[in-house]
Amino acid sequence: MRVSGFTIIRNGIKYFYPFREAILSILPLCDELIVNVGDSEDKTYEAVKSIESDKIRIIRRTWDMTLREGGKLLSVETNAALKECTGNWGVYIQADEVLHEKYLDTVMNAMRINLNRDSVEALRFKYRHFYGSYDYYQDNYRNWYIKEIRVIKLNRQIISWGDAMSFRHENTSPVKPIDIDAEIYHYGWVKPPDTMMLKRIDFHKLYHADEEMLSISESSFKFDDFGNLKKFEGTHPEVIKARIEVANWKFDAKLDQQNPDWIRKILIFLFPLTKRIKKILNLK
Repeated sequence: MRVSGFTIIRNGIKYFYPFREAILSILPLCDELIVNVGDSEDKTYEAVKSIESDKIRIIRRTWDMTLREGGKLLSVETNAALKECTGNWGVYIQADEVLHEKYLDTVMNAMRINLNRDSVEALRFKYRHFYGSYDYYQDNYRNWYIKEIRVIKLNRQIISWGDAMSFRHENTSPVKPIDIDAEIYHYGWVKPPDTMMLKRIDFHKLYHADEEMLSISESSFKFDDFGNLKKFEGTHPEVIKARIEVANWKFDAKLDQQNPDWIRKILIFLFPLTKRIKKILNLK
């Protein structure tokens, strides 16, 4: 069994992505790891190149920043990395995601067991979304995705889809995943506040035209999803602990302003309905 890892990154230092940690977290699973590094305004390429491993192969590309519809640019560049993979399995990690080392055996065993099972084309992971700091995570399963595919069988005409959040066959039919008992730690919302706002503004540009961006208030890009945060009591992956130790910004999770858990759970259950009502009222 041969395993290929793949990921993409651009301006990783500028936007405070834990991209080195993401790469290192899946490296033990991989026989090769393809990293698509887009032309950057910082030292992202040098940072990737500094990782000491002969498994890593960097491809440098100029990303077409005009591909804004639905974040299409992200899947285009993910597929550029995917095409370079030569294994039986492809392990995908985004630049703000980290796989805890405690799950490495689980993932490897799932790949071995399902290698020759045609009914299984992918492995789907649970998610934990950290928010504001490394001490808190989001607890609203209605508003934050709770599962995603991060391992796929190669040579099955499977491609990255949409904004690179998941995968489909080239003919748009869904892949056949199984759920595994492993969790991806998502750190995309853990940044110094000023960097978070900058990242959110520039990320929105992947989805919206310039004229649409002018109508969006700057305050919309700050930390604003409170009310369902939980204190994290577990352990972070070893590869990200050095980054955690130097985190020096303050973040108020506003836990004292949250509803009691029983009320929160009711509101979370009703979230799709209340969201729809708000949308209808805004249209009026």
